Parts: sequence; structure tokens; C-alpha cells
Amino acid sequence: MIEVDNLTKTFGETRAVDGISFTVKSGEILGFLGPNGAGKTTTMRVITCYLQPTSGAVRIDGMDISEESLEVRKRIGYLPESAPLYHEMNVVDYLRYVAEIRHIPKSERRTAVRRAVERCALMDVIRKNVGQLSSGYRQRLGLAQAILHDPEILVLDEPTRGLDPNQIAEIRQLIREIGRQKTVIFSTHILQEVRAVCDRVMIIDRGRIRFDGSKEALGYAASGKERVFVEVQGDGDAPARLRNLQGVETVQVVSQSGGVTQLQVESPQGKDLRAEIFSTAVQNGWTLLELRREVADLEDVFRKLTTGS
Repeated sequence: MIEVDNLTKTFGETRAVDGISFTVKSGEILGFLGPNGAGKTTTMRVITCYLQPTSGAVRIDGMDISEESLEVRKRIGYLPESAPLYHEMNVVDYLRYVAEIRHIPKSERRTAVRRAVERCALMDVIRKNVGQLSSGYRQRLGLAQAILHDPEILVLDEPTRGLDPNQIAEIRQLIREIGRQKTVIFSTHILQEVRAVCDRVMIIDRGRIRFDGSKEALGYAASGKERVFVEVQGDGDAPARLRNLQGVETVQVVSQSGGVTQLQVESPQGKDLRAEIFSTAVQNGWTLLELRREVADLEDVFRKLTTGS
């Protein structure tokens, strides 16, 4: 649905986006992460046709953004970091106006507005002026205008900014629902949102992609290793026996007391040893108290990828 090929965007001497390439499939929810100034917003503005690339190409559903900009925009719903709102209009009039400029047929506008209001929980404020709304309701209204025309692609720049915890949960649920049928890209600084919402994670820093993969793979991105925590009750030979398993690189004893041994087993990324460890426990008559994959803290991985520390 989205193809970005060697995209570069410069502003004078500043290279905001530096030759990045990626694709996003239909129905995929991509979490776009990075520190301030990393190039996230610039990339989103290029994808949504608000900026032209300095070099490279972007295609939306096979259409080049430079050659078929208007057709591309019809397929995209965009919530920028500052929602495009008119404070002197009331909520329902604003959404009717957006429906008109989106060329939604007259016969369908009322239904489209009602659907967006319900999905974004705006019923209590539909007669209020936009300028009277709290920051949370303004953010919801910005999301409502982005989904009003039922776009195939949704691009959201920090969609939960300014919302309270209950509203954040509602918006996350809405993004998950939309993502079942549509393509969604959203940027965020909140790593819990990555865990809660996205199928795939991309981290960008200083205009370059530092990571692109699943949430699970992100957990191993800093070390490039698989780690399994094991707690067994039995003889004291568990560390030595586990070191003999094929693919094991290291076995670290976390604690050993009262016949119970806690271990951390490390192997190359992609080598899941849990089945082999379970079989070894059965063969040796150990009582397996715990067996789980250990994933690095996402905050630590993010810091490692973007600062090197």
C-alpha cells in the first residue's frame, strides 16, 4: 500500500530524511518512533503530499505522490501534530465542512459525520465551538476529520497527545479496529503504545532507519541475542547439561539454593531453545518451575538504538 524508495528530504543544509526505504502492507499498523528531530514528521508530510521529496520516490497504492497528488490524498486520512481546526466553528459544522471539501456526496455526509462523531466519542460536544474544547477533545476532533472520508490509509502524528488515560485507551482501541481493514502509520514517543497497538515498529534517528521489524524482534535489537530464563528443581547439574545443548552460547547461574537453580540461557537471535530445554528437563527428571523468553526493556532498546548508550 505504501512504498518509500530511497527518500531524501533536505531543508537548506539540513538533511531531515536521509535515503530511507520501506514498505507498508495493507492492513498493517506501523509504529513510527524516534527522538525529536529524527525525521518522523517530515517523512509523514512527504507521504501525505504536504512536502515534495528532494530525491527518491513515494508510491501510494501504486501511484506516485509527485504525479498523482490529488488522487493520493483521497486515499489518505492525516492527523498532523497540530490538528487543522477552525476555532470559530462548532464541531458538527466543522465536520460537515470537511465532508464537503472531501467531496463526500451530499446524500452520504450526514452518515459520515455521525459515524466519525460516534467513533471518536464526540457526542457530548457536537454543538460546542471548537475553541471551547479541551485539548483532548480537539485531538479527538482532529482524528474524526482524518477518518471522515473512510480512507484506505491513516497517517497519525502523535494521535494520543493531550488525552487523559481513559481517552488514550479509547483511541488505541479505535486504531486497532481501523487497522483490521486499513493501513495505519502513527508516530509516538510513548513506547507503551507500541506494545498496545502496532504490528510492526520502525525507529528513525537523524533521518535514517535504525530498526524495522516486529515488536518481538525489537526486544532483541540491542543485544542481537535470544535469552531464556529457566528455574528448575533437581540435581545441581542443570547448568552443565544446558551448556551442552546445540545453539547455546552462554548459561549464567542467577541463583542456586535449596535444590532450586535459576539460569539465564543465551543463544543467537532466532534460535528459540525453550523446546530443547523442556525436553532436557523431562529427560533428567527436573521439576520445571519456570521457563520464559526474556525480552529487553523497550525503553533501553530505544535508547541504545538512538544514542548508542
